[in-house]
Amino acid sequence: MFDIIDLSCEIYDQSPVFDSDPKTFFKKYHTISSFGYNIMQLQMSSHIGTHVDAPYHFIEEGIEIENVDLNKFIGKASVLDFQHKKEGDYIGIDDLLKFKDKFIPGGKILLRTDWGKHYPNEIFFKMFPQLTIDAAEWIAETGIELLGMETPSLNTKDYTAIHRTLLEKEIVILEGMTNIKAIPSDEAFLIALPLKIRHGDGSPVRAVALCEKLNI
Repeated sequence: MFDIIDLSCEIYDQSPVFDSDPKTFFKKYHTISSFGYNIMQLQMSSHIGTHVDAPYHFIEEGIEIENVDLNKFIGKASVLDFQHKKEGDYIGIDDLLKFKDKFIPGGKILLRTDWGKHYPNEIFFKMFPQLTIDAAEWIAETGIELLGMETPSLNTKDYTAIHRTLLEKEIVILEGMTNIKAIPSDEAFLIALPLKIRHGDGSPVRAVALCEKLNI
């Protein structure tokens, strides 16, 4: 048996996004009282809340989300503890080398910073702990297939270079996670499946971790 740990931010009408991104609008389209059933109309970014980036997000000829191998979104993931990284701190190569044995070909890595606790407040989108370009280049050469973060992006200024570095290697980027602290060990079984969006550059996901129940 497993405990299911929710690693996803809630999305809702007027959910906050980066200033340059599409705004979020949810409204009731039909109700039980007026039409016999409830149904909503959703208008939102493909990168709202907890979401994954496909290579096509930053690479014109990159793989689109509906064509990314689904195995990349499911499987054992290693949790790396960076909760000591605070507002504006960088995660560099030296930080990652402490966990170099976790960066194996086909591996999945989740970086715990506890930054997700700031969602949906404005600070969540500003000066979050972030990767350096050198760190991204190092990660890109390790052969991992997914990198998960509790931040809305990888870097506040050099996000284009860092995204391209990882996505060119077809590393799935899972952003906007939360609650990694609830995973009781440094490993978990991750599920973060995207919607099958035609020609998609990314997709919201319901990211969860499956952890073995503790016998107490």
